[in-house]
Amino acid sequence: MGLRRAGGWRRHALGLALLVAAASPSLSGPADDPAQLLLKDDFEGTDFAAKGGLFYKDSIEQRAGRVTFQNTDVEAGTGAVTLSVNPACGSHADADCAERAEVWERPEVLAGYDQTVWYGLSVNLDDPVPQDDARYVIMQWKREALPLGDGDYSPFMAVRLYQGHLGVTVETDLVETYPIGGPDRPDGCRPGEALVLNRPTVGQTRALVAMETGTNRANYPGYFDSCTSAITVTRHGELPPAQNGWIDFVFRSSPGPHGNGHVEIFADGRPIASVRGHIGHDGPGFDKNQYFKFGPYRAPSALPWSVTYDNFRRGPRCADVMRGGQCPLD
Repeated sequence: MGLRRAGGWRRHALGLALLVAAASPSLSGPADDPAQLLLKDDFEGTDFAAKGGLFYKDSIEQRAGRVTFQNTDVEAGTGAVTLSVNPACGSHADADCAERAEVWERPEVLAGYDQTVWYGLSVNLDDPVPQDDARYVIMQWKREALPLGDGDYSPFMAVRLYQGHLGVTVETDLVETYPIGGPDRPDGCRPGEALVLNRPTVGQTRALVAMETGTNRANYPGYFDSCTSAITVTRHGELPPAQNGWIDFVFRSSPGPHGNGHVEIFADGRPIASVRGHIGHDGPGFDKNQYFKFGPYRAPSALPWSVTYDNFRRGPRCADVMRGGQCPLD
């Protein structure tokens, strides 16, 4: 992994990365309940801010990634962080190979899986924006897995790219679905139902809950071909185009794998979607916390890819992270 401020390189070895991750940050909030912490990082310096609770995780998949603290492409203030991946898997890589440059929350700031946390983060998808239908993720929320647990679970919420278009997904354990065009849903999903991909081989159902403005189902992969009432979506608007420049996202993260999940999605202060129902996963292989990470994550590719981020914030309430928009009543 390369870590730099524009104009000078600094190489961080594994030992230093672990040291940074373990350092005690100066954080705002009750020490006995991480979900109450107020975290913020404007990426104005040459490393992650102590008050932000973030670090770049060193791993085999991430060592081809690069972190650049720079001041030429910023959303606000004088700095931002660009995360980049380069081809690393090779042409003969196995199906599990991935290329990542992701920033993680530090272990000591993680909120419980049964708690509500609000996040804000500004994103700029650098040119060229990938246009193919491979796996491209720019933000994701997951549940911690136990050391010997099954780690093959998708994020319970993610911001993805599909053929150059933004989309937000939520995922849960397998729920009842109805194929579009079948006898139960001959003409499509009923009002409020989520458009889903059913994944019985891995025991999961993925819902596409927000799409980009000017698009429709035809602009997204055809495998989103079913509906479910186990996840309900109230749509308030559409996501800005991926190539629109800076977008400021706000999310409510309240997973609930047994039907009490609640997600809110905002972009540039505008409400996009309210999602309720089965969100997230449960089972013996999971630990007690949720966690957030951001940065480019993809299947193997022959081209470089970078995404720039600014203005990370986290808090227990919408008002802690919202900028220029109106928070929901609940």
